[in-house]
Amino acid sequence: MAGVADRRAAFRALHETGCFVLPNPWDVGSARRLAGLGFPALASTSWGAAVAMGLSDGQLSRDAALAHLAMLVQATELPVNADFEAGFADAPDQAAANAVLAADTGVAGLSIEDRTGGTLYDFDLAVARIRAVRAALDPAVMLIARTEGYLVGRPDRAETIRRMTAFAEAGADCLYAPGMSDLGDIAALVQAVAPKPVNVLLWGDAFTVADVAAIGVRRVSTGSALARAAWDGFDAAAAALADQAKDGSASRSA
Repeated sequence: MAGVADRRAAFRALHETGCFVLPNPWDVGSARRLAGLGFPALASTSWGAAVAMGLSDGQLSRDAALAHLAMLVQATELPVNADFEAGFADAPDQAAANAVLAADTGVAGLSIEDRTGGTLYDFDLAVARIRAVRAALDPAVMLIARTEGYLVGRPDRAETIRRMTAFAEAGADCLYAPGMSDLGDIAALVQAVAPKPVNVLLWGDAFTVADVAAIGVRRVSTGSALARAAWDGFDAAAAALADQAKDGSASRSA
């Protein structure tokens, strides 16, 4: 089985050239199915993990998230990128300490976002958090800095690029603005933080992997999309079964 150091080296190498797809499993079964399809790496999804535990996104505790990451790391030999939300703390030093715990699960990369609830952290605090996490992490672990403006109703290209540039200068290895879907905006972000790699979220039919690869994006993730598709299928099948059960019950009582 590939060791942690080998997985981390392989994961970092994926970001050097070209563009790769980073799908997001939510349990052992989905991780192994994705690995079997030939993807080179995987990433966790906070939404998928929470819903699988009967919770809503944002309700996952730090310890539950750590256990989930350890499970995914052990599920396959592929490198795993952790969706570690906002680090489960506001203060830079505590977010950094929690990030070290996440790295101890064996993940190859770690994403930290700049929002608390439905609002963004103040700019200076957001930058300080990234700087503290990078300083605390093993240099082999990739740090992905996320800005959530497009997901909290603040789709501001200039502010997004301002934050991404500052996060890159603070030590982030990869930059990610989920929800950014205009190819012109994405191209501007790629150029602003170059040569550091950019991740984009595959956002419905707004663009294809080929579209963003052509403008220099290094990696494309699916976020909660695969988990949502699985649950949509489950809900539809379960609802149909429930309807049949009701029809059968009504027939017996008639």
